[in-house]
Amino acid sequence: MASVEGRIRSLPNAAAAAMALAVAIVFLFSAAAPLASAESVEHTFVVSQTKMTRLCKETLVTVVNGQLPGPTIEVTDGDSVTVHVVNRSPYNITIHWHGVKQFRNGWFDGVPMITQCPIMPNKNFTYRFNVVRQEGTLWWHAHVPGLRATLHGAFIIRPRHGAELYPFPKPHREVPVIIGDWWEKDLAEVARNMTKNIFTAYASASTVNGLVGDLFNCSGVAKEGYVLDVEPGKTYLLRIINAGLFSEFYLKIAGHKFTVVAADANYVSPFTTDVIAIAPGETVDALLIADAPPGRYYMVALPNQAPLPDTQTPEYATRGMVQYKVSQGPCSGTTSVSSSRGTEEEGCRGPSSGDVPIVPEMPDIHDTITSFYFHSNLTSLRHHARLLVQRRVDERMFIVLGLGTICKQGHKFCKRGDSNEDILVATMNNVSFQPPAVTSTPLLEAHYYHTGPCGKMQDLPKMPPKLFNFTDEALIPFGPKEMRLEPTYKATLVRRFQHGAVVEIVFQSTAMLQGDSNPMHLHGHDMVVLAQGLGNYDPAKDGARYNHVNPPVKNTVLVPNLGWVAVRFVANNPGVWFMHCHYEFHLSMGMAAVFIVEDGPIMDTSLPPPPVNFPTCGHDIDLMPKISTSILRKVKPS
Repeated sequence: MASVEGRIRSLPNAAAAAMALAVAIVFLFSAAAPLASAESVEHTFVVSQTKMTRLCKETLVTVVNGQLPGPTIEVTDGDSVTVHVVNRSPYNITIHWHGVKQFRNGWFDGVPMITQCPIMPNKNFTYRFNVVRQEGTLWWHAHVPGLRATLHGAFIIRPRHGAELYPFPKPHREVPVIIGDWWEKDLAEVARNMTKNIFTAYASASTVNGLVGDLFNCSGVAKEGYVLDVEPGKTYLLRIINAGLFSEFYLKIAGHKFTVVAADANYVSPFTTDVIAIAPGETVDALLIADAPPGRYYMVALPNQAPLPDTQTPEYATRGMVQYKVSQGPCSGTTSVSSSRGTEEEGCRGPSSGDVPIVPEMPDIHDTITSFYFHSNLTSLRHHARLLVQRRVDERMFIVLGLGTICKQGHKFCKRGDSNEDILVATMNNVSFQPPAVTSTPLLEAHYYHTGPCGKMQDLPKMPPKLFNFTDEALIPFGPKEMRLEPTYKATLVRRFQHGAVVEIVFQSTAMLQGDSNPMHLHGHDMVVLAQGLGNYDPAKDGARYNHVNPPVKNTVLVPNLGWVAVRFVANNPGVWFMHCHYEFHLSMGMAAVFIVEDGPIMDTSLPPPPVNFPTCGHDIDLMPKISTSILRKVKPS
């Protein structure tokens, strides 16, 4: 430590302060248990298309290893992970490890043309990364437009020295609960259409662990839903993930309460609730105690949406079942979330005693305040975040999230409003993100070698170009008031940060042509949530409400409907990192930017070179050892 301190003293004051903060953070988290017993976890993901039956219809879907959801990756803190991806689908693919820090390892973050070239059809790629000082529930998903609806799975990190080190009673069993969508459409085409102002396709159903549930009875027979068998008096750790494309969900189980213990793989001060609100990209860990009278209880997932005058879209609730185990049977001990490979008739059936399941009372579909209160209840259990919540802030940004329009065919002037001359886009500070072309160099590579498009990109503005009443609901429908604010443009937006900079961002949702919330996800970093509120952010009034004691730590932060959220993060992970809304329509429409964290003063704070033989675009991606056909046969879809 003395040699590091010596280096710090030799730096200029600003750099020394930043370096001291970075070293302090590393030192703080390195005080955890030693990682001497780390293991290597290896998986093979074969991405292919297979037919699955839901809603009485056979649909061609793109999945990993023939499963929906895909395989669960289970590791312990300190493990190294190797995943061989074999792309047998017709699409370009990347896999993103949502919430994994990838410290100094952005080469394997899995964002096409941001960190890597996409894996083209009939090509292979191997991801290698370490899981360092993280515990909890994360997930993995495709990071290509639309396809994460079916290419996703849980990523579970347990304490290095076992479940006894959980900061809550050891559960009887751990159960992934993945909420998602069922689409009868070509998802790649759906995503392409959203960039062309075509918004006519919606999910046909919602799912719990890949099953649509018994609310759907297209054949006159209710469809099978996910069933969780429980034993009276036992405690279950539900690892809840929202893998949906378009909607935040409310989750309830009739007759039961949850104790929330973690969010986004960060422990929170436990609190009890009968409803969980979870937005796309978020994860929530909650304890469920089987303390109700033996019977059957519906587990209901209900999507919410902004009320009128916002555009109303088809939204479907789904439900599974919690049933008390009365005898041993084939369903006993079931924990897999990948039980549905081909047909919806698979899975466990409930007891045959004829008892009527109990249904929970759900919030209204237009109730957004329940979500606001749920997220306001999150506070950090371990006060590591105190160090991150520094009074000193190096850079402040006020990022306004909304919609706008650009003229078709590159025209500078066109008719706005309800017009066929413009295209609707999503914006951050009135600029819509333009992804780099697949034929170019990925931004991370260009940044490392100081070549390619990095010098041609535009800075993400610190402030919006105009200040107005952001939450004025008169801006939601087309009309003369919003038309003055519509014009925008597209650019590859970046923001550069010095290594160790403390960055504060206030995200402000707007009423511009919609009143949606916005789940904002930052790759490569966690964010400390200082405060959130409804209406327009007021720096004088709202800054005084910041939580400097136990703010929650998240990788995906929900900006409430017609409200705001203030976050801070330390830019201590060198590389190129994507920041974007996790609603698929907002991401496809351009609500994104790239954060570039510069190298620090020493090797351990600098981005290493790309791995040996790291592929370049236009060349065959085959960065993986040869896999025997016998192994591939084991993971071949059935």
